[in-house]
Amino acid sequence: MTHAQKIASQLNVRPSQVDAVIRLLDDGNTVPFIARYRKEMTGSLDDEQVRIAADEVARLRAIDERRAAILKSIEEQGKLSDELRTTIEAAETMTTLEDLYAPYKPKRRTRAMVAREKGLEGLAEQILKQTLTQRPIEEIVTEAYLNEQVPTVEEALQGARDIVAEAISDNASVRQVTREKALKFAKVTAEKIEDAVDEKGVYQSYYAFEARVDRLQAHQILALNRGEKEGNLRVRVHIDERDWRSAVVAEYEGDILSPFVDQLELAIADSADRLLLPAIERDVRRELSEKADNHAIQVFATNLRALLNTPPLAGHTVLGLDPGFRTGCKVAVVDPTGKLLDTGTIYPHEPKNDWTGALTTLEDMVNRHHVTLITIGNGTASRETEKLAAELTRGAPSVKYLIVNEAGASVYSASALARAEFPNLDVSLRGAASIARRAQDPLAELVKIDPRSIGVGLYQHDVDQTALGHALDGVVESVVNAVGVDVNTASPALLTHVAGVGPKLAGAIVAHRDAKGPFTSRQTLREVSGLGPKAFEQAAGFLRVRDGQNPLDASAIHPESYAIAEAVLAKAGLSPATPLVERKPALEALTTATPLSDLAAELGCGIPTLTDILEQFVRPGRDPRSETQAPILRSDVLKMEDLLVGMTLQGTVRNVVDFGAFIDIGVKQDGLLHRTQIPHGTVLKVSDILDVEILKIEPERGRIGLGWVKK
Repeated sequence: MTHAQKIASQLNVRPSQVDAVIRLLDDGNTVPFIARYRKEMTGSLDDEQVRIAADEVARLRAIDERRAAILKSIEEQGKLSDELRTTIEAAETMTTLEDLYAPYKPKRRTRAMVAREKGLEGLAEQILKQTLTQRPIEEIVTEAYLNEQVPTVEEALQGARDIVAEAISDNASVRQVTREKALKFAKVTAEKIEDAVDEKGVYQSYYAFEARVDRLQAHQILALNRGEKEGNLRVRVHIDERDWRSAVVAEYEGDILSPFVDQLELAIADSADRLLLPAIERDVRRELSEKADNHAIQVFATNLRALLNTPPLAGHTVLGLDPGFRTGCKVAVVDPTGKLLDTGTIYPHEPKNDWTGALTTLEDMVNRHHVTLITIGNGTASRETEKLAAELTRGAPSVKYLIVNEAGASVYSASALARAEFPNLDVSLRGAASIARRAQDPLAELVKIDPRSIGVGLYQHDVDQTALGHALDGVVESVVNAVGVDVNTASPALLTHVAGVGPKLAGAIVAHRDAKGPFTSRQTLREVSGLGPKAFEQAAGFLRVRDGQNPLDASAIHPESYAIAEAVLAKAGLSPATPLVERKPALEALTTATPLSDLAAELGCGIPTLTDILEQFVRPGRDPRSETQAPILRSDVLKMEDLLVGMTLQGTVRNVVDFGAFIDIGVKQDGLLHRTQIPHGTVLKVSDILDVEILKIEPERGRIGLGWVKK
């Protein structure tokens, strides 16, 4: 099968669609551009499908590169037979390739190598072939294999067994069959290391743990790995003898008539204990970890996508609070465009306990700047600070407050980007400004932070960081381009994620904007140093120019399709400047009178492109985030003591993990909606808002159990 056929089978699409994606990628096109503006070529594959195809073709090509390197290595050794070449060329996974390469792979000095140097390979061959002879084994060995380096029969037999043991362990079929059985039937056990310190009992569930490999959950694998890494747990994989012995015997069966039968049995046992089973245990652990990593990365990516798609709360002047105890709460006020208006520090909590002074300071800021929304970071002292905000808003009905995810705010505060944005602002106050802006436009603010620093995942610091970074960067790129970017207001951080741009070009766009003023059209982007034809092609459709020379520049219609768009408007008797309310009836009349397929043929374009153009005319520059639920704005505050079993509350999903979802219900501790409480088939996302019921309260442990409330 070709790469396109393999990927098409995985995606359940036609190979020709994947072929088109691969050609477009090889021509330097980006995933968002292909998904949005090359639908006719790809058969309208969406962003996720195109991204999967891109990742898969990269993975398959890496296997091809490794295959070529292996073939070259074996050929240089003079050991590449036609049969082996055919087998290697047919291998479909990296694991299979490495199994086939194992006997030929250069190794550090092993016991088998030493034995071969002593001339014992012939004796090993007789053990492997189970030579039939009437002569005693001692006589055979003495006659042919004893020398100065091998003075005794036992040393000769031991060396020969070392060679046999390595051959058994390196056998591709033995490894494959043993591994397959281990991944189904092996048991993973864990026990507490005697001197380990686990004061909070984080790993208590795993002190005497046992589970079959194929029944392990991703979060269990990640917990076991972390417990082992931290020196709390000893983790082992146990493979039953029947599962590995059957694989060995299928390739190396002893003959009771051969004098070498006992030597083979000894070599098999040695191979299993010293080489084969440790190798398979490593393989199993690696495969389990990869599976758990992939799952955790997917959870993180899904949660991040939902968080980035949180709808912006436009039009608010926002007061941001970065809570703290000893060092005080940092305050920053920003206007509706995100411009910094004011900063300060208040000390409402221990040790100063200046509650009255803090309220006075905040009231003054709210009144002077006409603040309509207060945002509070959800870190240390968050709920204590929420009480302050609740008291403040009781006397100001027009002001609401909101708890926002502050993850990564400290990382941003110390970054070069933050220094460039707020060169004269203390690092501790930059975090408050970021918290204020996160409500106004979560996407624009969160893109300034390494997505791995945004805590909406499961064991995100334990998984493969390269794979995690790749997946999360893909999510950010996908969301940014789906939303679109105002080229005249966007930060370099936001522009960096636009298809075809990147950090260097983002800086050049901002520098050009600062030097020569706002861009008046998409075409003027061509004046930016370093932005060539290819970059313009990839980026133009995702960059918006509001109130520019051409109304189409504010839409998601690509400049390459402007002629088609203008022809559509002309046929409907409209112009780009025609008000929205007048467009829809005229366009509906046009498409009713002329089928889309006929209209597309007449205009020389595909139906998908025409459909997208018509959509943009009706809803130009539509923000997909507007279709998600807006955050809950609060004016009150709850304490744990206010909760009662049976109480129904509205909450916001803060994190989704394997065993359920953590819900912010307005108290210090998020409640857990266990997966058993979530209706079958329901998929929750970060920032979803739902009604929940209090099922269980454990104040001493800070735990709240929640149930689903049917609407």
